[in-house]
Amino acid sequence: MIHETFVALDPKSAYAQAVSKYGHNLSIISAKQLAYDDGIVRCEVIIGIPRNIHLEKNSEIAETTLPKSEELVLLEELNLLKVQLKEMKTDLEEDTVQKEDEEESIVKVKKLFIRTGIDANWLNKIFLSLKDTDIVKDDALLVSYILEELDEIIQVKEESLSQKKIVMLVGSTGVGKTTTIAKLAARYAYLLEKPYKVVLFNLDSYKIGAIEQLELYADIMQIEHHTIFSVEEFNTKLQELKSYDVILVDTAGMSPYDTKKFIRTVEFMNIDSSIKIEVNLVLPATVKYEDMEDIYTNFSFLNLHSLIVSKFDETKHFGTLLNFMLKYHLPMSYFSVGQEVPDDLMVADKEYLLEQFIGDVHEE
Repeated sequence: MIHETFVALDPKSAYAQAVSKYGHNLSIISAKQLAYDDGIVRCEVIIGIPRNIHLEKNSEIAETTLPKSEELVLLEELNLLKVQLKEMKTDLEEDTVQKEDEEESIVKVKKLFIRTGIDANWLNKIFLSLKDTDIVKDDALLVSYILEELDEIIQVKEESLSQKKIVMLVGSTGVGKTTTIAKLAARYAYLLEKPYKVVLFNLDSYKIGAIEQLELYADIMQIEHHTIFSVEEFNTKLQELKSYDVILVDTAGMSPYDTKKFIRTVEFMNIDSSIKIEVNLVLPATVKYEDMEDIYTNFSFLNLHSLIVSKFDETKHFGTLLNFMLKYHLPMSYFSVGQEVPDDLMVADKEYLLEQFIGDVHEE
């Protein structure tokens, strides 16, 4: 692993520079804010890059850094524009031909699934694979086939407590992290075949009432609870409580502009612990697709372990969530299906999710 430093006004932009240069197979080593001589505070993010990727990319850069004339640069840009226009024209022609050739059942079923939130490009690939088969001539068969494809692609993370674990919940403000972590604590401590020794950590010193809310849940369930104010304290407590089966960690909600919280979370994650921290993104089922993408982009740098879907009970439309799963392949671990602690939490079940989605499809 080779370390390289990227600098930007915010950590997200610094990480984006690294991804643009080396791709997504990266690790964040550290992140910090520094005041530069010009008076501007910038973020320095140190990225770990696999050695083979670093050598390959930098050799490519070395070969292409010779100075170019303005005329040559302009010519290259014009050629690129011509290629892009040609590709757009080809795509448009293919799309027109495809629509003319499509079976009536394909047109009907495509509209049905697009209205529920499923991506048209993904559907077109499915229909193309079924070309010249009897399935495309039958609406019911076609719908069933698409549902089977969804079932194959969606991933679920099985619940396992066979080893000690640290579970950290991250997500935007107001997605239900604190309530969800209380549900998990109650589940692990009281609702499984055997009781597990659970402790709660709260890293959220920003949100008013966040500490008191988690303390209240912990007191009711008689589960040990600690509010953590520094990385050093976090590390010390982990060492002191390493005999516990599960350490659940609540974090502050973050928007794309919360540089301070971003860096703080990275620092907590990069402690030297013998137990790997499992990072779970809490994502509401109620948000629109563009917001889901933004939330995922903001938190993907944390090497996400799984997805916990919150506010599952507040919508009847799950096509957007399924479309997100189709693109990002992040396994789901739990569904939060209500506000009651500890009852309204269930292990993620893709058959259950698809049943809810099928109900939405049939309503269309």
